[in-house]
Amino acid sequence: MTSFLQSTWSVLAELAPWLLFGALLAALLHVLLPRNLIRRQLSGYGGAVKAVVLGVPLPLCSCGVIPAGIGLKRTGASNGSAMGFLISTPQTGVDSILVSATFLGWPFALFKVAAAAVTGIAGGWWVEGMKDDGAPVEDEAPAEEAGVESGGHRIGGTVVPKITEMIDHGGELLQSIWRWVAVGILVSAAIEVLLPQQAWLDLAALGTFGAAAAALVISLPLYVCATASVPIAAALVANGLPLGAALVFLMAGPATNVATVGAVYRGFGRKVTAVYLTTVIVGSLGFAVLFESLIGGAAVRAGHAHEHGVPWWAATSAILLVLMFGWFGLQEFRRWRRNVRADRWSTEQVAAGEPGGRAVEIAVTGMTCGNCADAVESALLAAPGVQAARVDLTGGTATVWGATAASTLREAVQDAGFGTP
Repeated sequence: MTSFLQSTWSVLAELAPWLLFGALLAALLHVLLPRNLIRRQLSGYGGAVKAVVLGVPLPLCSCGVIPAGIGLKRTGASNGSAMGFLISTPQTGVDSILVSATFLGWPFALFKVAAAAVTGIAGGWWVEGMKDDGAPVEDEAPAEEAGVESGGHRIGGTVVPKITEMIDHGGELLQSIWRWVAVGILVSAAIEVLLPQQAWLDLAALGTFGAAAAALVISLPLYVCATASVPIAAALVANGLPLGAALVFLMAGPATNVATVGAVYRGFGRKVTAVYLTTVIVGSLGFAVLFESLIGGAAVRAGHAHEHGVPWWAATSAILLVLMFGWFGLQEFRRWRRNVRADRWSTEQVAAGEPGGRAVEIAVTGMTCGNCADAVESALLAAPGVQAARVDLTGGTATVWGATAASTLREAVQDAGFGTP
């Protein structure tokens, strides 16, 4: 149990700074770049290439790239461009390139950059060419035309100060994925505890493709950072693991984990998630075999990775992330409890034959997170004659019980900064 807790803390401390940095980057893009600029530049097949060029040098890990990639989509980028960014960015970065060259040589480092770019473009173009990508239905109307921006940031032409808008947007992105990230941290820690380093070294006996396939199965759900994983891969190669298998570890590991897959499914839908996983799996295995065929797996002399204490800034980020996840969980618990009370109240009223049991459902647009749902619910409960209210964030609807006209309910929602089509 102690080793599991230590592993969980280690993964959390390694992940937290990059996750927060990704949310900050997404918030900056949301505030500083006009929506129509993102839509023009990051759409179509050319947009997917631009997104990959933008993402390859960025030092974002698989979890840090989640809020940045989903933020691009929400700001107007096409699904193909966002997917190209999500696939290519976590595999490499300026820091990862330099570390890879130091431990495994420049040929390996440059080959890994090329592999990240090609897989990102391939996945982006694949998604771009899909007519029905299976993504969740979202309101495509530009918020500026309706006078209401997502989450209520722009109301009647009044703009909230930029710093507040950044905090709100970054928080909304993290809140939309926090449960998957939490599950990913726990699963990654469990794999690390249950799968000792010797298991990696034993893969060398399987040959290039066999070792690469086994490395793929192990690394897909595991959280590893593109930079921090390089010394580990170098130590494994020094002990006999083929370089091709190490390439799979450094491609599939940073590009995927349980948290990333869940967040991609939540933000893009089933079909795009299938493309995402297929591209990473086929691409990493294909480039592993190609590397061994073209360059060869000459032994690389590298020392074993050494464990160091958690830096203060990583520990601070981890604590902040835990506090944020705790707050998100508390909000969801309160919302669940209110919904249970609303259901119980409605059932009792209907059973008693009271007119207050009549339910009115209205559509609500502009909700992007739990805070938005809470704001809509509070506005509805404050309307005269409302006895209970329940907001469905996923479905974009609000159900209200009481003796209040639908027009009054819509006005209350609009006053809170959201739309009612």
